[in-house]
Amino acid sequence: MAGPVVVVGDILLDRDVEGVVNRLCPDSPVPVLDESTAVDRPGGAGLAAVFAAGLGAEVALVTALADDEGGARLSTLLAAAGVQVYALPLRGATPEKIRLHARGRVLLRHDRGGPAGEPGEPSEAALRLLASASAVLVSDYGRGVARQPALRCALAATRAPVVWDPHPRGPAAVPGVHLATPNESEVRELVKTGPGASRLATASRGAQELRRRWRAGAVTVTLGGDGALLCHAGSTPLVVPAPASAEGDTCGAGDRFAATASIALSRGALVSEAVQAAVTEASAYVEAGGVATALPPPARPVPVTGSRPGGGDRVGVGAAAAVVAAVRAAGGTVVATGGCFDLLHAGHVATLEAARRLGDCLVVCLNSDAGVTGLKGPDRPVVPQGDRGRLLAALGCVDAVLVFDEPTPQAALTWLRPDVWVKGGDYATGGGEPGLPEAELLSRWGGHTVVVPYLDGRSTTDMIAAARAGGGTTGSGDRVPGPPPGVAVGVDVAAAKGTR
Repeated sequence: MAGPVVVVGDILLDRDVEGVVNRLCPDSPVPVLDESTAVDRPGGAGLAAVFAAGLGAEVALVTALADDEGGARLSTLLAAAGVQVYALPLRGATPEKIRLHARGRVLLRHDRGGPAGEPGEPSEAALRLLASASAVLVSDYGRGVARQPALRCALAATRAPVVWDPHPRGPAAVPGVHLATPNESEVRELVKTGPGASRLATASRGAQELRRRWRAGAVTVTLGGDGALLCHAGSTPLVVPAPASAEGDTCGAGDRFAATASIALSRGALVSEAVQAAVTEASAYVEAGGVATALPPPARPVPVTGSRPGGGDRVGVGAAAAVVAAVRAAGGTVVATGGCFDLLHAGHVATLEAARRLGDCLVVCLNSDAGVTGLKGPDRPVVPQGDRGRLLAALGCVDAVLVFDEPTPQAALTWLRPDVWVKGGDYATGGGEPGLPEAELLSRWGGHTVVVPYLDGRSTTDMIAAARAGGGTTGSGDRVPGPPPGVAVGVDVAAAKGTR
């Protein structure tokens, strides 16, 4: 099959905080960690998806994202890793795992996010994705995605090989999976065994029982640095030893194992070959330093994870999350548009007003200063993002402003999941919606991309050129170039890439 490797499961936000301990807290005998660095990364099914993408596969992730800062941050990290996200709505907060490190050792893990929220229904696009996958990895972290009824039906019906990485709090694997990959502790929780049995006997009995219970083609039990035990056809298990004894951080080794096995199966490998490849890859991963060295350089902190200074209470992820959550709770329609909005003029206002009339709220995705510079050159923007955000938020037709750094708003849209994405009429190509770059992205959650009329004769670029020709100044000075006669100050509704 030629489709992508699809990962299905619960996503977490993992944060590794590194610091130095050189004193105790004065009011309690506990160490004080002075933070020096912090790195965010996708956890749970998100980590498995990032690993699969890093191993060269085309990867799509079906998961649930909350309307909060954690969900926005995860969208950005996954987009940076090249993972396509098909998001289900998630009630509640994004689960976070924060590990505090000093001198390479974990001092404390702080979990937050509360009880697992209930994932919403998958889109038709997500269900079609499972039908066309080359392999499916269910990375269950016990928070509900693997239990979602429509997804389970699609998983049972797909013709792709399915790898199921279970969790003791999660549901049983759907019948007929090709390979289940529990570790030793998970097997002991899932299959109660009597005391006194050897390690291999416990793993073998557990694997055989899970294979029978789940009607799975094969079950492999990962044994840490000793490799894995595989129970498939026949009564004699196959022991796959690790190529070398590796010591180090094992966080994520199970995800690495499952991702590698899934990719091997997608390329036609036998189950035994896939397990051998997974043992080799997981061992090399631990030996090389684990998650700290296996992931690509972390994406820099991005604007969608917080408000921008000077933007007011209608600018930032918190403002956007509150507006979107309220509209969705009332059964309303969420509309979004985007661009640079460098100088606000009547053309922009007309487009924004038309966009707002299409639904019950309008969120503007605003290119950051760095993003505008990357798109338009070193002499732009003329107006800094704080001022641009404040001007937009002051318009009666704008309910919230979300600032993003990337060249396109893909990560911001994946998190917002608007029902309608609006572009100015100057983007119409005559070919209909499929010609618009965000159309495929919006289709992942059943959204639509539309074009609204754009007033002729209004152009930020022309305004700046005219002002400079007339002697206006730009740059970091206090004086902003004025518009030509008859043109109001405004913003550039450059939708996806802020181009016009």
